[in-house]
Amino acid sequence: MNDAAVAQQFAPETLYLNTASAGLPPQATVEAVRTHLDRWSAGRVQAPEFDEIVGRCRELYAALVGLDPATVAVGSQVSAMVAPIAAWVPGGAEVLVPAGEFTSVSFPFLAQAPRGVRVREVPLADLPTAVGPATALVAVAAVQSADGAMVDLPALRAACAANSAEILLDLTQSAGWLPLDLAGVAFTVCAGYKWLLAPRGTGYLSVRADLMDAVMPGQAGWYAGEDRWSAIYGGPLRLAADARRFDVSPAWPAWVGAEPSLRLLTEIGRATLHEHAVGLARRFTAALGLEPTNSAIVSLGVDEVGVRTLASAGIVTATRAGKVRFSFHVHNTAEDVDRVVPLLRGRLT
Repeated sequence: MNDAAVAQQFAPETLYLNTASAGLPPQATVEAVRTHLDRWSAGRVQAPEFDEIVGRCRELYAALVGLDPATVAVGSQVSAMVAPIAAWVPGGAEVLVPAGEFTSVSFPFLAQAPRGVRVREVPLADLPTAVGPATALVAVAAVQSADGAMVDLPALRAACAANSAEILLDLTQSAGWLPLDLAGVAFTVCAGYKWLLAPRGTGYLSVRADLMDAVMPGQAGWYAGEDRWSAIYGGPLRLAADARRFDVSPAWPAWVGAEPSLRLLTEIGRATLHEHAVGLARRFTAALGLEPTNSAIVSLGVDEVGVRTLASAGIVTATRAGKVRFSFHVHNTAEDVDRVVPLLRGRLT
């Protein structure tokens, strides 16, 4: 990947190290959304034209993360996409989640308590050994939002297979930089506005083919119909045969922006994206005398002077779980890392 050439497709006025909060749009995405706004204001937008855009996004996303497009539904927010999976969990069963998991993953299951669904929290590293006969599902982000910690997916997959448990994997902090083997994973969810560089309002839910009939499409509307434009009035229920039955009506401008971002990421490729992001994170940790990392997210204790220094220098980060979170993605370069490091020396806690 030509770092400089790719970086030129972005136009931040800051040194932006906060993709884990919200990704930056490439210029092609900005132009696509502006063109849409111009066409909308001119009265030239027609609803059916967005079906092709959403379809292309579904295919691009599936290719990027390694899924069959027929198993991928489109949505908007992670918690709303987790909700039908939470309703699928049998009453009285156990759902295992890591302690400190982002609540868009855990809250939909905690809300099932009146049905007797029990949510048990354990440290992330202990997830595989905590799976037991009572566990129906393990719900976990592949990469943790707070600090970039990564789940041991092979060990978790083996433990779940041994106990007839399923896995729901949140890809929000991993899709776009971390290649994963999703074989056997029952469900995935992903918000598109972070590492996928899309406007907020795009998301993806995957349901493994053998479970598709078991999950109730409780949010089904006209967009979930086999033939959408003949499913806008009246019964009977006539849902799509594949995962489109879980689609929710898309927020159109967001999907206009999602397509060019996904196209850029797929053109660069998963392996190159991973090498670039993790390479920058390792350059960062090595320069600070820290242990090497395998994550594109680095979370550090920084004293108050260091926090103010970063802000004064126009370096955008986030504070999560009491630490400063740095995230490195496609728009960042080695020069970005080299600019930040001197500001942190002597300021780590």
